[in-house]
Parts: sequence; structure tokens; C-alpha cells
Amino acid sequence: MGTLDRVDLDLLNALADDHRATVVALAERLGLSRNTVQARLARLERGGVFQSFERAIPPLALGLPIEAMVSVTVRQAELPRITQAIATLPEVVQAYGMSGQVDLLVRVAARDTQHLFDVDARILAIDGVERTETSLVMGEVIGYRIRPLLESAREDAIR
Repeated sequence: MGTLDRVDLDLLNALADDHRATVVALAERLGLSRNTVQARLARLERGGVFQSFERAIPPLALGLPIEAMVSVTVRQAELPRITQAIATLPEVVQAYGMSGQVDLLVRVAARDTQHLFDVDARILAIDGVERTETSLVMGEVIGYRIRPLLESAREDAIR
């Protein structure tokens, strides 16, 4: 997606305030026509601005109160295959490719410590995985947020 203009940023801020807002409600709030808002949203979506429309369900709601970050070191040449194998594990909530000493950072959810141990063992059993290190998540101290970046970008666009 190219550069976002002030209208795009205002629209994204309005969606950050109310992610369920209708096109009509957004148009009224921003003083734009419904067609303008609808066209902007379609362009933003085509440009990959929206990551997912999936509801965020905490693993706790599914009976998985333990979350951990598993640092995974792999044989580099096999990274794509290993990543695919890790993606087949239902307990894997997210994974990031990393630079530095760790190749992947995998967020997993588990029922209890034995379940977590088993998940870690399944990751370690994947051919090409050289080592894992698991850290328990004690609590989220800063949740996913985009508003500070939106506000900064809007200020830059005004200048």
C-alpha cells in the first residue's frame, strides 16, 4: 500500500475507535459520503492495510490458560518446511521469523505444564529443529495497539 493520506488516517482512526462501525456511521462521523468511505475501505483492503477480520479469542476461553513463547533454532536451509510443520500444531497461536540467534519465535497455548512440555517436544521433534527454549508468558503488559502510530502518522500528514 502506498502512502496514506489524511482521509485514510482519519478513517483508520475511526475504525480503531469502533471496529464494528458501519460505512454509514463512518461517513457521518467523518463528514464524507458513504460512497467515498466505501471506496476508501475497499482500496485499503486491497492494499493489505487490514490484517484480519477474524475475531480475537483468548486461548483461556478455550481452556488453555498457559501461554508461552518458544524460541526455535533451526537449520536455515529447512526454515520454510519447518515453519509449515510448526503451523500444523493447533496449539501454535502465532509465529515470527527472527534475526539474530533465534530463527523463530512461536507463541503457543496449553492446558497445563505437561501439555506445554508435550507441545515443545513436538516442535523439537520436527526434523531440522536444532533447539528450543521456552518462556512462560506471565501476562500481557502492552496489548497489540496501533493508535499511537496512527496518531503520529496523522500529525505527520497534517504538517
